[in-house]
Amino acid sequence: MPEARVERRLAAILAADVAGYSRLMGVDEEGTLAALTACRRELIAPKITEHRGRIVKTTGDGVLVEFASAVDAVSCAIEIQRVMAERNAAVGEDRRIEFRMGINVGDVIIDEGDIYGDGVNIAARLESIAEAGGICISRQAFDQIDGKLQLAFREMGLQNLKNITKPIEVFAVEVGRTGESPGQSKPNQEIKYCRTPDGVRLAYAISGSGPPLVKAANWMNHLEYDWESPVWRHVFRGLSRDHTLIRYDARGNGMSDWDVDELSLDAWVSDLETVVDAAGVERFPLIGISQGCAVAVSYAVRQPERVSHLLLYSGFALGGKKRGPQEMEKRNAMTTLMRLGWGADNPSFRQMFTGQFIPGGTQEQAASFNELQRRTTSPECAARYFDTVGDIDITDLLAKVTAKTLVMHVRGDLINPIEAGRALAAGIPRARFVALQGQNHLFLEKEQASQRFFEEIKLFLGR
Repeated sequence: MPEARVERRLAAILAADVAGYSRLMGVDEEGTLAALTACRRELIAPKITEHRGRIVKTTGDGVLVEFASAVDAVSCAIEIQRVMAERNAAVGEDRRIEFRMGINVGDVIIDEGDIYGDGVNIAARLESIAEAGGICISRQAFDQIDGKLQLAFREMGLQNLKNITKPIEVFAVEVGRTGESPGQSKPNQEIKYCRTPDGVRLAYAISGSGPPLVKAANWMNHLEYDWESPVWRHVFRGLSRDHTLIRYDARGNGMSDWDVDELSLDAWVSDLETVVDAAGVERFPLIGISQGCAVAVSYAVRQPERVSHLLLYSGFALGGKKRGPQEMEKRNAMTTLMRLGWGADNPSFRQMFTGQFIPGGTQEQAASFNELQRRTTSPECAARYFDTVGDIDITDLLAKVTAKTLVMHVRGDLINPIEAGRALAAGIPRARFVALQGQNHLFLEKEQASQRFFEEIKLFLGR
């Protein structure tokens, strides 16, 4: 007997699930299930039918849908997300049902009504990197709707999706905007300069729109390179989405002056004062990352009337050299190696640092971080900066913080252990501590920690 012929067809596939579903179920299991059921019955199923789609299957909080047309798939997704945004306006942020959606056009295999193949797998992976309330589509889907729907897009570039052999070019649909091309919808930043009281020239950048959000500088920043880097860009573009983000390169780093007389915590706090004055912001949330947390805490104590909220990620109160003899010996050795090998053409030395900062990074991300180290500062300044950071001690300032404070830290951080983050939160009155999954010092774009980071910030600043 001849073998049964496999049935294939080209289809537009939409995969969706609920962002933070486990957290929602933990807060209110029955209420969450009832709300999700109502969404499916009153909104999702009718919209899919209206746009000539077919629900292939539902899985817990997820749904897989097949459309004959990418235009129908994207139109359906947009309408669902816009209605959900309207519904959620009256719901507390900690109880909102927000969908993530991924759409791809590809060849699928049909088997007893179910569908399989890379066309389906890619849609599911796109959904996993979409933001809460967002939609990510592949280049194949984008080409099918280009010129047919008046939508705005944000280019996410080539993405290495889990278990997908080749990188996929991805676009994020800007649900609340229309009528722009992908290039136009990408957020822009404006770079300016100011000068500190001791004459150091600082570069700072302004991006996004909305209420201000200021980021304290940390080691190894470069305003231009970070903006395009596969290691940093998702952080800064994410923070710019709902805010006017103000960030800067610290003295000795990036586009600010490298050859400086003083490197100290006091100087870094003074630099932050200079930047916020130059930018003209009076009261604002302040975010610190890594050693930038010490700068942010010090500023919040020095200028309590200007800081409305304090956000601290993967930081510490006590520098590495003060955590014990073994750590001090290790950091002294690293400082010597920096002076000898930081600026070398061979990146093998810098890879040692990269392996600690982003052990889970892709080859592209590791190469970018290696290059970031070379671009940000000189070997001598890198050694001075690293040595100064090791001597930081703000333990006596923590109890003086009056701003609302959120502390987040990755559980497996190899640079600053999670115990340092817990101690930081414990010392600040009424600070909230959130442990994120992962081992990268800076969470990468497709990690679960990335989504949780932005969700927690949104909740925190909404209070």
